[in-house]
Amino acid sequence: MVCGKLEIDILNSIWRMTDEYEDRDISIQDVVDNLSQNGIERAYTTIKTVMDRLTVKSILVRYKVGKKFFYKATMNKREMALEAVKESASQFFDSDYVSMIRFIEREFDLVK
Repeated sequence: MVCGKLEIDILNSIWRMTDEYEDRDISIQDVVDNLSQNGIERAYTTIKTVMDRLTVKSILVRYKVGKKFFYKATMNKREMALEAVKESASQFFDSDYVSMIRFIEREFDLVK
């Protein structure tokens, strides 16, 4: 499940807000405000477009309360990270996790 930078920023924003209160209803404006607090300024319409794209990818779900739409992530950060690791292992290392770990250790000079 490939996500772009702004998609990840939006997901991190949603995860931050739901860490505080798991059942919180999160609107587009909530995400815009949270991102701006973290130094990411984007237009409301841009955030809406990206959140709608995440909904199409089934990473977010959208629901209506009254006249307003809200969003929830379908996966938490850990689940999303695991999916990304599995995808990377599959794409670049033929699902050989040991080879992937050795590559990471070499590339980031983690072996002492």
